[in-house]
Amino acid sequence: MRPARALIDLDALRSNFRLARELGGGRKTLAAVKADAYGHGAVACARALDGEADAFGVACIEEALELRAAGISGPILLLEGFFDADELPLIVQHKLWFAVAAPWQVDAVEAFQTDATLQIWLKLDSGMHRLGLAPAEFRAAHARLSALPQVAPMVLMSHMARADELDSPRTREQADLFAATIEGLAGETSLCNSPALLGWPDVRSDWVRPGLMLYGANPLAAHNAYTERLRPVMTMQSKIFATREIAAGEPVGYGARFVAERPTRVGVVALGYADGYPQFAPNGTPVQIDGQPGHLIGRVSMDMLTVDLTDLPQAGVGSTVTLWGDAPRLDVLAPLCKVSAYQLPCAVKRVARVLSGG
Repeated sequence: MRPARALIDLDALRSNFRLARELGGGRKTLAAVKADAYGHGAVACARALDGEADAFGVACIEEALELRAAGISGPILLLEGFFDADELPLIVQHKLWFAVAAPWQVDAVEAFQTDATLQIWLKLDSGMHRLGLAPAEFRAAHARLSALPQVAPMVLMSHMARADELDSPRTREQADLFAATIEGLAGETSLCNSPALLGWPDVRSDWVRPGLMLYGANPLAAHNAYTERLRPVMTMQSKIFATREIAAGEPVGYGARFVAERPTRVGVVALGYADGYPQFAPNGTPVQIDGQPGHLIGRVSMDMLTVDLTDLPQAGVGSTVTLWGDAPRLDVLAPLCKVSAYQLPCAVKRVARVLSGG
């Protein structure tokens, strides 16, 4: 059996969730488990947080229905709302919450006849300019939806575009615009994502929405006392299944990107870019080999990658190689590979997940 595996530490997930709740001041906390919990397994992660999270956030109704089929009965929010009015009966059937972020969605809710209670999160575009109602139309939409007997008191939400940039004024500008737009409107608020929780302690809301931080990666460019408490949830590992000796001047892998400057012992690892590891990770990218520091050499292949074993005489066939986890951490590895810490775990596939702490 191929040895590539992703070890998922559910105790670490719960620890990170509790940190998010603490940073939010004990406020209601929605756990973002969209995109299969950022590659960590949505069902397993939701089950681990069931009873702690006040709600779960997903991108679409397909993700919500997977959680319902797995027995998750608590609130699930469709963060992008519905993509077609035909989804509204399913939303009612499965008791889902949903965002309303476009004028046509307001129209669709008004036209939808139901005796059920609809829980809506009304989204303001405060500067992200992706989804959300413009400030000039937000209050009118709030009035229209509030007038409908089937609509429960709404949550008023927006999304931060640059909260991971602690020197940018944009976060403060968005928070101020949000506060001014919703002044006097009834409803709880939701504004804080992971970087806002970790880096902007004076920006808070009734509901907080941690995402990346739940999985133990730091979304900020630097560390602080809070990011140091994050615990990696996923450890990506595989094993060396072949070794070879090459002479100085010999290349390794596609494109001869690595050429040995000395006699080199090469370890071939059963994991590649088809499993989610960055294809163009540079020579020298750190790994752990049997718990010792090591590094990548050569271009990553679809199913394999190669590491330098020259200074690790104890390592060989069967040695465990850790690609990310406690060392190297996702937020250290990602910039070296010119990708984001969000992208790496989301790209994981074809790798068996092994759960602990369930």
